[in-house]
Amino acid sequence: MEEAPWLPIVASVCSAVVTLAGIFTIRRYEHWALRNANYFSSFAAGVLVSVSFLHIVPKAFGLSPSAPVFILIGYFSLHLFTHFLTAFVCNRRATKDFALGVVPMIGIGIHSFVDGIIYNVTYTVSAFTGLLASIGMVLHEFPEGILTYVLLRKGGFHERTALWTAIFAAALSTPLGTLTSFPIIRQIGPQELAMLLALSAGALIYVGATHLLPTAEREPSRYNLLALAAGVLLAFGIVAFHG
Repeated sequence: MEEAPWLPIVASVCSAVVTLAGIFTIRRYEHWALRNANYFSSFAAGVLVSVSFLHIVPKAFGLSPSAPVFILIGYFSLHLFTHFLTAFVCNRRATKDFALGVVPMIGIGIHSFVDGIIYNVTYTVSAFTGLLASIGMVLHEFPEGILTYVLLRKGGFHERTALWTAIFAAALSTPLGTLTSFPIIRQIGPQELAMLLALSAGALIYVGATHLLPTAEREPSRYNLLALAAGVLLAFGIVAFHG
């Protein structure tokens, strides 16, 4: 384990800044933001999925023989949480407006909080592991900021209310997750850290393959595949150069 306690904090702050950039871009340049958000999603998906399989998963396997189990747990935990929100909240007619407004705040807020924890876990394993995870995670915050604000507005939230709700749920929750988990992650042993790294790998695979890619493909854009390939090549190049 490498000692770089300030790195996850810096990464989470960068994540918050990029999320804020997405929120303020959709407010100021709505047409441009909506037209290009898919490219950011595709690029980030390529980075996250590639980084997970090329580096984080093998790293977790090397640290613990139980890693495959925890990778599955990490993946399906996020999947089941998303399914629960969709099936038991979003599809209820009586709560349609609530679902369109509050559910994104809850879901993205929890997801961003978990991102903050992942920064701590990956940077505690090594600075390089943390850096690889950060590239894809920070990039995907831009379209996430756009999406959060748009959904809140569609849910009937006033412009100013949607702005501050999106800032708290999508941006500030990531540094909050990093700061609250920091003392705990720094005290755990190698086996617990290996378990958390495997959980993080499963979560990153879910975000990239099951969340970002289908979202981008739902509204096909001309250069989506190119953006995805660029993300894959960037991740491959960094891993290969380091290795």
